[in-house]
This record gives sequence, structure tokens and C-alpha cells, in this order.
Amino acid sequence: MTDKSCPIPESFRDMIGTIIFLTLLFFLTFISRFIFAPLMPTIVRDLSITSGQAGSVFLIASLGVFIGSLSSGFVSSRINHRGNLVVAMFAAGLAMFLCTTVVSLWTIRITMLVLGIAAGLNLPSNMAILTAIVSRRDWGKALAIQQIAPPLSLVLGPLLTVLFLSWFSWRMPLIFIAIFTIAVGFFLMRFGKFGDFPGDPISLSSARAILSMRSFWIMVILFALGMGGQVGVYTMLPLYLVTERGLDAELANTLIGLAQISALFMTFLGGWVSDRIGEKRAIVLFLVLSGFVNIMLGLSSGLWLKVAIFLQPALFVCFFPAGFAALSRIVQPNMRSIAAALAPPTAFILGGGLFPAVLGYMGQAFTFGLGISLSGIVIAVGSLLALLLSLLDKMEEGC
Repeated sequence: MTDKSCPIPESFRDMIGTIIFLTLLFFLTFISRFIFAPLMPTIVRDLSITSGQAGSVFLIASLGVFIGSLSSGFVSSRINHRGNLVVAMFAAGLAMFLCTTVVSLWTIRITMLVLGIAAGLNLPSNMAILTAIVSRRDWGKALAIQQIAPPLSLVLGPLLTVLFLSWFSWRMPLIFIAIFTIAVGFFLMRFGKFGDFPGDPISLSSARAILSMRSFWIMVILFALGMGGQVGVYTMLPLYLVTERGLDAELANTLIGLAQISALFMTFLGGWVSDRIGEKRAIVLFLVLSGFVNIMLGLSSGLWLKVAIFLQPALFVCFFPAGFAALSRIVQPNMRSIAAALAPPTAFILGGGLFPAVLGYMGQAFTFGLGISLSGIVIAVGSLLALLLSLLDKMEEGC
């Protein structure tokens, strides 16, 4: 039990509006970073940078996510989870405005660091609110809605790039997203009616308790595999298709954007399967299938390459509802926001940061295709670690 003023969990149907708004907040901190992936071929050309330097930008963003997540509990313990989300929105919007005024590789790196910090502030509070307001039996469906955010941003990012670059410079998509993000931040600050309970700052004792758990480190590895396959490959995919498979940038971004559409619906399948067969078996199933598709993506060309482009996001997104549900079951509710502040950001340094950096340097030294295929083997084999997870069946009340 806790002494917080916790919300009373309600059914999925009763909380659907709040779930959708939380998903929007998650979406904005996601697309603000990953809009740079479809823009990268143009940025590389304009700033005359290498593919290795391009990949390092996403590594810096992942370090920002880690910093923001470690700070999230400290901030939310003082201004509640809703206040934490407001800070994240304003930080992301203002950082993108900065990037459009002073253009250089270092400006982009600083922008990505701030955007990462904003995302790191968002996720623990977003997760803590969602799992506190929704009944345990409906977590799979609620998390399936929330996990629409990453694939939706990966759909709209390339399509917005194609649309805006037909008429404007690569700065215009950033301005558009920045304005919308700040507007949502003002709306949340004025009209938000959820998240008025504090988070838990990470203390040495709480961190030690979580870091000593075998299941925590297994979840870090599993999230690193899922994030690496989903966003790690996505960040380098436009460069791979343009430089090694001979597609022009507009066609590559159009294919990538359209391919992500299926992920918007497949996340519901992931949540449904997780509720039916359990989180551990769902994680293994979807990561094994996703790993094989990554192998196919790196080795194929022509029609089979296009098939792999469309299958890859549809399968990887199914991992995340099961992954976040499992993460919420390795600790008691009062430790949930701390686990969310530590596990995904640590994993994101590997999957969303180091992963694209390695692919970028693989593209310089060998080929992007080889790097993508090797990642598929690692993902398929690593998925078996999920069978070693220890998940709680009886959890205390509270948030």
C-alpha cells in the first residue's frame, strides 16, 4: 500500500479518452526525434556529413532519453505526473524551433539530446498514469492503444517528409511538429484532468532493489532487441534503400511510410495475443518472427525487399504491448514508474542509439544489408530470454 492519492482503476471503455490523449503525448515525443530519419538523406547532402555521423545523432538522442528518465521521478515527485508531461511537451517543441534557426551538425546533436530528455521525462509518467487508471485485466488493450504512437510516428514521418520536401526545405516539418507539440502542451496544462499524483524519485535503495533483479536485466535486453529492430533499423533504412538498393529518396520514404500503416492495427493483435497466451510466450513469438524478417530485409532485393519492408514494422510492433505489460509485472505498483524510468531508457541506448550508430558504421565499412541481417539473428536468438522472466501474479493496490 502507498500513501499517494491514487486514482481508482476503471475499465478500458470508461478511460478510452484519456488513453488516447496519453497516446498523443507519447506520439509527439516520438515523432519529434524520428522525423529526422526520413529527413536524413537530405540533411546528409546539405551538411556534407557521413552515414556514421548521421547514426551518431540517434545515439545522442538515446543518451538524452536515459538522462530524462533518471530525472523523471524527481520532477514528477514535485509537480506530479501531469506537470512532468507538460514540461516534456514544451521542451520538445522549443528544441525543434532551435534546430530550424541555427543549422549545423552540432545544433542537430543538441536538439536531439533535448528531444531525448523530453521523451525520457514522458514515458515513466505516461506508463504510471495509464497502468494506474486502467484495470489490470484491460492492460493489454490499453497498452495496445498507447503503442500505436511509435508506428504512427513512423508512418507520418516519411509521408510528411515527402509532402513538405516537395514545396519547402527540410526545416518546415520540424516547425510544423514544434507548433503542434507546444499547442498540446498548453491544452494539457489548462484542461488536463489526470495524473495528479506524484511519482517516486529514484533513490539508491529503490534503484538497488530493481537493479538486483534478474528479470529487470532480461527486460532491458528484450526491449533493446525490440527497439533495435523497430526504430534502430528504421533510422538507417532510408539511407540503406537509397545508397545500397538504388531507390530515390522520395520512393524510399513513401514505401517506408506506407509500410508502417499495418503496425497501427497489428499493435492490437499484439495486445490481444499477450492477453491470451501470456506475456512471455507472446514476446518470444513476435521477436522470433521479427528477427527472421530482418534477415530477409538485409539479404533480399526487388519484390522480396518490398515484402520485407512491409512485414518488418507489422511484426516488431506486436512485441511492445507484451513487453510493457511484462515490465509492469516484475515489480509492485509503487515501483512501476521507477522500473519504467530505468528499463526502457537503458534499452534505448542500445536499441535506439548504439544500434543505428553500428549500422551507420557497418554501412561505411561493409554494407547496411549485412548489419541488418546480423541484427535479425541476434533478435531471434535473444528472444528466448523471455522464458526466464519472473512475473508477479499478486500485486498490491496503489500506484
